[in-house]
Amino acid sequence: MAESERVFEVTDQNFGDEIESTTGLSMVDFWAAWCGPCRMVAPIVADLAETYADQGLKVGKLDVDNNPHTASRFGIRSIPSILFFKDGKHVDTVIGAVPRPFLEAKVNEYI
Repeated sequence: MAESERVFEVTDQNFGDEIESTTGLSMVDFWAAWCGPCRMVAPIVADLAETYADQGLKVGKLDVDNNPHTASRFGIRSIPSILFFKDGKHVDTVIGAVPRPFLEAKVNEYI
């Protein structure tokens, strides 16, 4: 699943503990195995996880097919959708396969 050991799986079951109960910046990639653009953005997400790990960035991936409750809760209608959480609160959303500099700017905005 993860292209980096720093990227972990987020599920309906662990979302509260792993994302909403943490301090600092979390980035969650909402994706699906059949989604081509998701495969394009995955290496960027993994690279950002490695690059910003020492600054406290936590990166997870949530498969929307296997975790419909959380996807529905955040109104995910298009994937990839990358949601940013600061101290457990949803602060931003990026939809689509965007270039690395765009995502990196978002990370820097909130970190």
